[in-house]
Amino acid sequence: QLPEQQKASESPLSWFRGVYLPPALHPLNKTFVKGGEWQDVDSTQEKRRAFLQDFCRKYNSRKKLQTHLVHLVSRIYVEDRHKVLYCEVPKAGCSNWKRVLMVLSGLAASANNISHDDVHYGKHLRKLDSYDLKGIYTRLNMYTKFIFVRDPMERLVSAFRDKFEHSNSYYHPVFGKAIIKKYRHNADEEALKTGSGVKFKEFIQYLLDSHRPVGMDIHWEQVSKLCYPCLINYDFIGKFETLEEDANYFLQLVGAPANLKFPKFKDRHSSDERTSTEVVRQYLKELSKEERQLTYDFYYLDYLMFNYTSP
Repeated sequence: QLPEQQKASESPLSWFRGVYLPPALHPLNKTFVKGGEWQDVDSTQEKRRAFLQDFCRKYNSRKKLQTHLVHLVSRIYVEDRHKVLYCEVPKAGCSNWKRVLMVLSGLAASANNISHDDVHYGKHLRKLDSYDLKGIYTRLNMYTKFIFVRDPMERLVSAFRDKFEHSNSYYHPVFGKAIIKKYRHNADEEALKTGSGVKFKEFIQYLLDSHRPVGMDIHWEQVSKLCYPCLINYDFIGKFETLEEDANYFLQLVGAPANLKFPKFKDRHSSDERTSTEVVRQYLKELSKEERQLTYDFYYLDYLMFNYTSP
């Protein structure tokens, strides 16, 4: 049985109200862009930025900012050489983006030989919340801010497959055990002990539960709560669906070395089929119609902000 949802009065848009509308869009510096092949990508980029700006204007009001600045920027990585800020959205190319940032900053010669552990646990890259307030404000105002997003349901299924369908020394004992204990009737002793074998339906029950047995995680947190796109004025909005061309255009925009291209390889589980629309459809079949609707509602803002079509 589905857990009770939050009262209807608690609109998913309500937490946006009462914050400052970000400053008007600044034109991207296209000094470094060479060749005319980027015209279509640039046109798409301008439409995305304008669309997000219109959304934020519609749902915001000019009142006092209620969220602490340090919290707002806690997912943003800094690359000072090329003056860029990257807000990390897991399951939307973030591992390879962090590899690229390491190359841009001079920490590595190539993105292709940086291991997964070095990317995520090496602490080579600095986050914006590690600076003092002056450093944060200066970079927010002066640096090129970018974000890469993904269809919310594809991102969700990708996160589930990565964390629960492969052995994992963190997600199985921390999330898996709690999920199985609360949502699986007559769970066997082995499942309760290891936390392995979580079913997608059980994962969704956890996601939608206002009294989750264990907290949220960045891999399935909404982009609206990771990167605050209506509070931070992102200069560039890339999409996972057009990752390679968007990323390589952005690298030209910021004057990256000519030989630096966005990596094409899949970071982990390279033999697995990529999480596509068809793969997502198969997982959604495991849910009831009500569960599918509630899952869409959970990511409602992400769908609206980035102009994704509802499933």
